[in-house]
Amino acid sequence: MPASLDELKGPDSGRVELPLHLAWSGLRVFDIGDVKLLLGLYRIVLNNGSRDDFVHYLNAGLLVRHWPILRKMLGRGVRSTWEESFPELLRPVAG
Repeated sequence: MPASLDELKGPDSGRVELPLHLAWSGLRVFDIGDVKLLLGLYRIVLNNGSRDDFVHYLNAGLLVRHWPILRKMLGRGVRSTWEESFPELLRPVAG
């Protein structure tokens, strides 16, 4: 886990191609501007990634903004780990 969400410096626009160790079947290229694809990308990284993957592929602002929906797509263990480590994920997002 990163020490803080500020470490998550992933892209906030464009296309992202995941390596095979994260996306070994199915879609590997994701357009961050498409919310469905962004949520799919983040679900894969959160479920299968390491700390280095989190820092490289996740963007703190996007993670916080989309957490209310994303958290429903994750298993209890992953969801609990992230929410316990980063309580700011549970705060309402302004705007």
